[in-house]
Amino acid sequence: MSAKEQFKLYSKEDEVEPFTAEQLEEKWKAFLPRLDDRPSLKATLSIFPKIQEDWSLLLEVDNRIQDELLVNVKPELISYLRKELHNSKINLKTIVADIKREKVIYSDIEKYQEMAKKNPNLALLKRTLNLDF
Repeated sequence: MSAKEQFKLYSKEDEVEPFTAEQLEEKWKAFLPRLDDRPSLKATLSIFPKIQEDWSLLLEVDNRIQDELLVNVKPELISYLRKELHNSKINLKTIVADIKREKVIYSDIEKYQEMAKKNPNLALLKRTLNLDF
């Protein structure tokens, strides 16, 4: 059965049974073995989504590539969760996490400036010894 057929079959509008985060985690983990042939997608889905007020699930991914990988499996995953958790309101939303990365220090001047921020006595030592950078 294709993912679209499963989606139609398990998308019952009147079925809205509440579920807990533990129940979601159990069903989420049960879905993962289906992705054994796609390890990168399986790794992406190893993070559990957060349940929103309207029964939608919010999954935070690290980058756009992971977001694009999910597009192919999303209908199958949603229909599976709707069937297993008996809730037709389940929907999966993804957001790309904003990862702040530290600036990589390459030059000697940048290294000195970073060390001087941590220890102001280094600037005093530089002036005392008449050092250049």
